[in-house]
Amino acid sequence: MKRTIFSNQLLPWLLLAPQLAITFIFFLWPAAQAIRHSVLRQDAFGINTNFVGLANFRALMNSAQYLNSLQVTVVFAISVTLLSMGFSLLLAVAVDRMIRSTSVYTTLLVWPYAVAPAVAGILWWFIFNPTIGVMPYVLDVVGYNWNHMTSKTDAMILVVIASAWKQISYNFLFFVAGLQSIPASLREAAAIDGAGPVRRFFDITFPLLSPTTFFLMVVNIVYAMFDTFAVIDATTEGGPAQATNILVYKVYFDGFVGQNMGSSAAQSVILMLIVIALTAIQFRYVEKKVAY
Repeated sequence: MKRTIFSNQLLPWLLLAPQLAITFIFFLWPAAQAIRHSVLRQDAFGINTNFVGLANFRALMNSAQYLNSLQVTVVFAISVTLLSMGFSLLLAVAVDRMIRSTSVYTTLLVWPYAVAPAVAGILWWFIFNPTIGVMPYVLDVVGYNWNHMTSKTDAMILVVIASAWKQISYNFLFFVAGLQSIPASLREAAAIDGAGPVRRFFDITFPLLSPTTFFLMVVNIVYAMFDTFAVIDATTEGGPAQATNILVYKVYFDGFVGQNMGSSAAQSVILMLIVIALTAIQFRYVEKKVAY
């Protein structure tokens, strides 16, 4: 391996400066400000600020609304991860079995990833709108009265579908790449030994996809807990009755709508710690079962 030596010691830092500046301005500085504000409390007019220590965190642990938001986030994150990964794996296997028109099929499936989360939310809101949507009329034919504006279950189903649909394209690309990296000789040998398609998938294909599956599981959980804010805001705004008020949306609502900056900052710190802990647990325990 050839080693590159810079004659000017300042040059490497100049090359890293743009990325370091972006990391500091958009990641480290906001995180530091959130930690600082989480131990402060402002008055109703935002004039006086007092140091309250961990009082904001204790208030959250005793808040029924916050604990409900935590439960909603767990259900939402698991549902989005399972639905988006399961459906994208099914599509990737279908592409892997195709001989012709694979590139066209792949391109069409990747398009939804270019759609902004807010646009995806509005799109599914129109589809499932009880007044003008198509799906409520279809469901009414089979005897189901859909109304995500009043039903907690319908609202959760709507945001899960919209969020998972947005992420399917991303997962699909990685699953296709993972499937194409598996030697065809392994599956051909299993077929010669008499293993059927289902047996070949679960005994050969899926275990060899474990690195890709592990990576996507981490990414999808982080996506569901952070990047789905725009979907929630465009569809249900956390309702009805806090049924879809996930943690990241509650951070926004309490901070920018309720003007409770201390509580909002404390929630953002807890959310950050939860994601860090989940990622660490997955790398510490789940990765042991990954076959590289």
